Amino acid sequence: MEYSYPFSIDWTTDEIVDVVEFFEAIEKTYEKGINRQELMDKYRKFKKVVPSMAEEKTYFREFEEESGYVSFQVVKKMKEASGDDLIRMKR
Repeated sequence: MEYSYPFSIDWTTDEIVDVVEFFEAIEKTYEKGINRQELMDKYRKFKKVVPSMAEEKTYFREFEEESGYVSFQVVKKMKEASGDDLIRMKR
């Protein structure tokens, strides 16, 4: 797919990588499914870069507008799951 990932020019290269990897995990959740623990690890790294809920919502909305993937629903499902469940979303 051809779209860009949301990020801030104020972030370091490592922070940008962490955020992009999180959004790639969101894509994977819709396309193939992802192990809950893998998704949780990527979300934790994302939250270190974007600790504010308001900012999180902004980036989630930007990503959804670009890609059609709903990050909020993926994170909600991840939090409701347990152990090493496979998290998978339908479009």
